[in-house]
Amino acid sequence: MYNRRWYDKYKETEIAMNLLKDLHSTIRTKLSKDIIKVASAIKTVHRENDTAPLSIGLERVLGLYQTNKARRWYDKQPDLSDAIKTISTLPESDYVNIMEGIGMSLK
Repeated sequence: MYNRRWYDKYKETEIAMNLLKDLHSTIRTKLSKDIIKVASAIKTVHRENDTAPLSIGLERVLGLYQTNKARRWYDKQPDLSDAIKTISTLPESDYVNIMEGIGMSLK
């Protein structure tokens, strides 16, 4: 099956995105800020350990570019859009772990 969105590659990310979509805007804003904090901490660890990836991949770059068009539901919500952009630049395993945690905590 072909997935149009880069975050549909994993079932965990698809579940988390669907759960985020249904949250009340106040909760989604708070969670977005927490996601950015976690992603920033992970990026700091990677920089300190010199383990940052050289490339985030073509699909993710395309996804970042498309946020300017604001066609996806979360692009119209600045806090969540920033959070998604921030975690999309993490190594794939870190991104999946965050999305899996979101999915587990929101079920």
